Amino acid sequence: MLERHRRLLLPTAAEVTVATTRQYVIVSPIRNEAAHLAETIAAVVSQTIKPAEWVLVDDGSSDASGSIADEWAGRYAWIRVIHRRDRGGRSQGTGVMEAFYEGYGALTITDWEFLVKFDGDIVAGSSYFEACLAKFDADPALGIGGGYVDEGLEPDGTPPFHVRGATKIYRRACWNQLGGLIKSPGWDTLDELKAQFLGWKTRTFTDLRVLHRRHTGAADGAWLNAVKNGRANYVAAYHPLFMILKCLKRFLSSRPYGLQSLGLWYGFVGGYLHRLPRVEDKLLIKYIRSQQLRRLLFLPSIWSE
Repeated sequence: MLERHRRLLLPTAAEVTVATTRQYVIVSPIRNEAAHLAETIAAVVSQTIKPAEWVLVDDGSSDASGSIADEWAGRYAWIRVIHRRDRGGRSQGTGVMEAFYEGYGALTITDWEFLVKFDGDIVAGSSYFEACLAKFDADPALGIGGGYVDEGLEPDGTPPFHVRGATKIYRRACWNQLGGLIKSPGWDTLDELKAQFLGWKTRTFTDLRVLHRRHTGAADGAWLNAVKNGRANYVAAYHPLFMILKCLKRFLSSRPYGLQSLGLWYGFVGGYLHRLPRVEDKLLIKYIRSQQLRRLLFLPSIWSE
């Protein structure tokens, strides 16, 4: 039943490739990125295929991020800046999505084929987007993709279907079927799980690397970042057994030892205790949990693609 449901929702190759424009637009929520923002903007400006439009959303920065963005926007007509008032602090997951959607709503280019979320501390080579678009051209079923985010650390075992939130590219047909992103931690997990459920492929392009100038979770600290990830897993309706084994696996494999596991579990269980909202689509939940159980039983799953 699930497979039939997914096949019905996935467009044919002809439907996906018709009227291809290769036009992409970028929305970048930025908050206190002054140390790296100019380098990020310069990298996008140097692209061999430039975006049709780029909206930088200054999400209440207390540093020079807003003025840096304004300076570059004054040089290039396709760069625009939106300034939001400071909400008084970071809001994990929710804040970045609120800023993203304000930028998305301000886009003036309407015939884009690809939508990109690109963080203000990412640096990409000049042919990065051209190479990414070529990946999408080569596979009409590819709905979400993005480069490998290099933080100068050892690989963390992230599955190939997971595309980091710092640089996500959505094919328009896939984006439309997703119906938008949730405004909470877990948005960058649930989007690709739902895309897979609908029959799309999601993929990190391991041969296309981008530099992440600020390590993931650096702004929050190890504990809060782990709690956020646990909460994201709750929002995405992860199977409790899968979460237990995930926490056990990371107890001695991630430093500081034990902290990440405890934070993950605290965030996950806290979602239940506080009865926080999460995904309600029963078919989607069934799909996610069935894939996780298949993973635990060493059966073919989205982890083995």
